[in-house]
Amino acid sequence: MYKYNEFDAAFLAERNAQFRSQVERRIDGSLTEDEFRPLRLMNGVYLQLHAYMLRVAIPYGTLSSDQMRQLALLAEKWDKGYGHFTTRQNIQYNWPKLPDIPDMLDALGEVGLHAIQTSGNTIRNVTADHFAGAAKDELIDPRPVAELLRQWSTDHPEFQFMPRKFKIAITGSPNDRAVTKAHDIGLRAVEKNGEIGFEVIVGGGLGRTPMIGKVINEFVSKEDLLPYLEAIVSVWNIEGRRDNKYKARIKITVHEQGLDTFREKVEARYAAIRDQFGGFDQKLLADIEQHFLPPAFRNAETTPYTVAYDNDPVFRAWADTNLTEHKQADHAIVTISIKEHGKTPGDASADQMRLMAHLADNYAYGELRISHEQNVILPHVHKSDLPALHKALKEAGLGTANIGLASDIIACPGMDYCALATARSIPIAQQIATRVEELKIEHEVGELKIKISGCINACGHHHVGHIGILGLDRAGVENYQVTLGGDHTENAVVGERAGPGFSYDQIVPAVERLMLAYLELRDSAEERFIDAYRRVGPAPFKAALYPEAEEKANAA
Repeated sequence: MYKYNEFDAAFLAERNAQFRSQVERRIDGSLTEDEFRPLRLMNGVYLQLHAYMLRVAIPYGTLSSDQMRQLALLAEKWDKGYGHFTTRQNIQYNWPKLPDIPDMLDALGEVGLHAIQTSGNTIRNVTADHFAGAAKDELIDPRPVAELLRQWSTDHPEFQFMPRKFKIAITGSPNDRAVTKAHDIGLRAVEKNGEIGFEVIVGGGLGRTPMIGKVINEFVSKEDLLPYLEAIVSVWNIEGRRDNKYKARIKITVHEQGLDTFREKVEARYAAIRDQFGGFDQKLLADIEQHFLPPAFRNAETTPYTVAYDNDPVFRAWADTNLTEHKQADHAIVTISIKEHGKTPGDASADQMRLMAHLADNYAYGELRISHEQNVILPHVHKSDLPALHKALKEAGLGTANIGLASDIIACPGMDYCALATARSIPIAQQIATRVEELKIEHEVGELKIKISGCINACGHHHVGHIGILGLDRAGVENYQVTLGGDHTENAVVGERAGPGFSYDQIVPAVERLMLAYLELRDSAEERFIDAYRRVGPAPFKAALYPEAEEKANAA
């Protein structure tokens, strides 16, 4: 993984010192809150409901064990002993004191982490497939390109005051685990005539006006990628709406102008700037790629895994849900669920972070990943080590066998923390997870993506959930809308609103009815919820959601 060089370290130290001075001036009153606001946002500092919040970037979701230990230190020393992993591969600290934040940033800098551009109208943290570099199905490890984009976008002089925030996601696999079609720019590795390049998707995004991105270019070579992306962002930076923040995102620009017109402007801009790059970006990329060479995978018998799988049903259940096939046949990708039933999705304590760092050192070549689904991944684990790893995880409350199931819920912080939220998200997620555990049905239900947002901004990705839940304020009362049939993968689609919303007390029973209806409707145990929904359509699921309406219709 990428290691900071002298330039990186000096740059970050200078930025942190600059922000320390700004914090001191805010505290002594030299800066008003209005003056301080854009400065703190550029350094990842928000003002939430109860306290400041620091959002730390985890570039393309990759962490070393030492970095994870440092995140634990921040949680323990300057927060309340935990951090919250988000849907954009960041970690948030919800309770720091403003005078302490410069010290937190310096501590992050010691291990090559930062909070730059995790807010503001800039290019945000570049996210990637959380199985990158390990997945059997990938064409290329996308992280070197993601690191190139991180360096390009950080403090880019043209892109610091754009119409709105801008988000980029990249995957090296045809199976999209990075939600590329719901980003301002999505990049998917593709092969053409023996060359690996990228399909470029533009104009995706969720929030108030959810849209699935459109392919602006089916194949851009690695050599042309950076100038092509600069052309896209440059055009939008000029053309994007600055008169209305709700219409400022690139998705609105593409929608209003039409993809063909927008593409023509991008191609013209690309032609004007292409020669300015002169190949320097490719020299930099070649250097970056040397940081992402695979570890020296060890060879050993896999018998301990086979024995445990055949004889231990608890281990087998965990292996069936939490393991993914690795490009090395004798290794596995391990997803650690930080969603024990009834716990807050995405939260990890300092002790848990330290344990995961320790397990990464012992079993995973010192590497970890953070997924947009708010879990932690050990990307390279030899199969012979899996029984011992599982035992250690169980003892720490991290051995829940629920990845991809109904209790593996994405949820934003909601009204418990966020100043923008209009309803609670966390308690709903906790109650749904607790209920499926009581019913003992989630393994029978199988793959089910439930995503919850506490406001229209859709940080919980509810639009692309198989079951999406949006919390709103209706005359001072929490009301939860349900969408059905969303998909975040390469087949991305925005879910359909089912009908009237539910009260706080009604939403969990409503989700329960959907799951039970699915079990009745599916044609086999192999048919997933989303596939059954596509086959039979929304009507039977709506009938389960609104049984009183169905009874009235039948009576009439």
